[in-house]
Amino acid sequence: MKKLLIIVAQALVLMFAPTLAFAQQPQRFSDPEIYEKDYFRKECKTVDFGPVFIKRFDINNDGMLDLVSNQSEVTCDGVRGPRCASEGCRYNFYVQIKEGGYVMVATAQLYHYDFVQYFGNMVFELTMHPRFCGRTDAAPCEMRVRVRGLDFNILSKK
Repeated sequence: MKKLLIIVAQALVLMFAPTLAFAQQPQRFSDPEIYEKDYFRKECKTVDFGPVFIKRFDINNDGMLDLVSNQSEVTCDGVRGPRCASEGCRYNFYVQIKEGGYVMVATAQLYHYDFVQYFGNMVFELTMHPRFCGRTDAAPCEMRVRVRGLDFNILSKK
C-alpha cells in the first residue's frame, strides 16, 4: 500500500510539473501601452492620457526600447492621477524581450524618477516615500537602481 501511494504521488508530480513551470513564466505583453490604456478605458467613463503617460527608452542597456508608464499622467473622470496618493503615483516598468513582446519587471509607487548616467551606465534615480527605505522621518527616500535583463538591482538608497 505504501509503495502504491509513492507511485501515485510521483505520477501526480510528473503530471503537474509542466503546469507549475508554466505558471512561473512572467506574463508577456505585445504592447504595454495598449494594455495600460485599455485598463483605464474600462475603469473610467472619460479618460485622457498626458504627453508623458508612456515613455519608451532603453532601461536595461540592451539596445531595445523598453517602456515606463506614469499613472500621474492619467485623467480619469476629471481627476488627474486617480490612483496617486501622498506616497506618490504608480509607475510600471516593462522590458522588451528578444522573443517578442514585453515583460513587466517592476511596479513602484514614486514621487518621480530620473534616468541618468552613473559610472558609464544608465540608471534610475527613484524618489519615493521614506517608508520604502525603511525610515520614519519626512525626507524622501532616494534610491539608485540599475536594470539588468529582467532584474532591478539596487545600487544605493538613502
